[in-house]
Amino acid sequence: MSDELLSKSATEIGALIRDKQVSPVEVTRQSLDYARSKNEQINAFVSFRDEQALAEAAQAEKEIAAGEVRGPLHGVPMALKDNLYVAGEVTTMSSKIHGEFVSEHDATTVAKLREAGVVLTGKLNMHEYAWGIDNNSPHFGPVHNPWNLDKVPGGSSGGSGAAVAADMSYSTLGTDTAGSIRIPSSANGLVGLKPTHGRVSKFGCFPLAWTLDHIGPMSKTVADAAAMLGAIAGFDRRDPTSVDAPVDDYLAGLGGDPNGLVIGVEEDYFFRDVDSEIERMVRARIDDLVARGATVKNVQIPSLRYSEWTELATSLSEASAIHHQDLLDRPQDMGSDIRFLFYLGELFSSVDYLQAQQARRQIKQEFTAALADVDVIMAPTLPVMAPDIGSEVADLNGSPVDLVQAFIRYTGPSNLTGLPALTVPAGLNDGLPVGLQLIGKAFDESTLLRVGGYVEESDPMGGTRAPHSASPVRAV
Repeated sequence: MSDELLSKSATEIGALIRDKQVSPVEVTRQSLDYARSKNEQINAFVSFRDEQALAEAAQAEKEIAAGEVRGPLHGVPMALKDNLYVAGEVTTMSSKIHGEFVSEHDATTVAKLREAGVVLTGKLNMHEYAWGIDNNSPHFGPVHNPWNLDKVPGGSSGGSGAAVAADMSYSTLGTDTAGSIRIPSSANGLVGLKPTHGRVSKFGCFPLAWTLDHIGPMSKTVADAAAMLGAIAGFDRRDPTSVDAPVDDYLAGLGGDPNGLVIGVEEDYFFRDVDSEIERMVRARIDDLVARGATVKNVQIPSLRYSEWTELATSLSEASAIHHQDLLDRPQDMGSDIRFLFYLGELFSSVDYLQAQQARRQIKQEFTAALADVDVIMAPTLPVMAPDIGSEVADLNGSPVDLVQAFIRYTGPSNLTGLPALTVPAGLNDGLPVGLQLIGKAFDESTLLRVGGYVEESDPMGGTRAPHSASPVRAV
């Protein structure tokens, strides 16, 4: 085993395991050893499953030797965000209140990953109750960005993003209520997919806001994201928001070329108040696709001007309802940042919430109309770069702006509409990754992944990997 194997993508290491070139037991053992050695520096893990993981890897090895291959992720070790329940084991939500919570059942996504033969190595740090975007936990400490240890990794799935970027996990799942898959994926140079609302079951995931929550993959490559979605997608009657829609073969759907692709660009919202270098990189990636045969069509979504208030009213109201009793009984055990937000959420009236749902419906209708004329809408994932840990502001072309408001501004609309959204790396700005976001039609993740693959083919990162990873050199 070598550091080069740790830096492989999930589908790459899965192919080596499937072809019996490497043992899933040895891959799992090295992944665990390496993750432990890096954790003091990155702080991505909150717990490890050494004994259980090695037993699962041994079972995978036995099955593969017998020709019983479950799919492209069979035998691949990975850790999961600590708000996804694992039966009989502690799931903390990075909180003090649920610090010893043990579920009797696996989350549906966890069960599906087990069915795919994935080896679970541990649980990953996150912003408390998934209610934040910098992953600076008062209970478990801050997660550090592997591209620059002084910078935030994004959140709330910050441990997930940092773990994959640092090669501590081959892939993972994040949860996304206002951008918490795409924000840390962008900040860590990963591919992050928020599927259509209802595509992936949320049963066994501690909620933040019922109507906005999603679960999806955070991966090194588009192929990994496709394989992960293929493993976890599907109807689940235990989740009342689950939709019984056909599930594609997302891996098989990759490929082709962008000739004839129609890219939607919404200038008024998604290219307003954005870091100039981020804008340049995103437009350069769009130009790359145009040079390969794609066309650009300007679209208009006027109701986006209401999206920030609508997201705020919806998420704060729903989150405060979920945590209302703990806010009455144990407010001192919450981090000061989320306690403030839960109190704030109790100030919204029923009129405020219902008006927000009316605005939400209008935004979704306008997105649907815009997407009728294009294949995808492209935009920056984040309008600003990741700031230092502990900062409450980010830099926007020389001016300070509120970090939370800036980080969720371009990602929140896809939670309101439930439409699928994908972030892929667009390049590096002063040594930190920049993400490009694609928004697509409902239940058409295949198109998003295929187009994300076209962007990936141009190698916008130039083969560069995070300095604090297993192989911090230019990839070959």
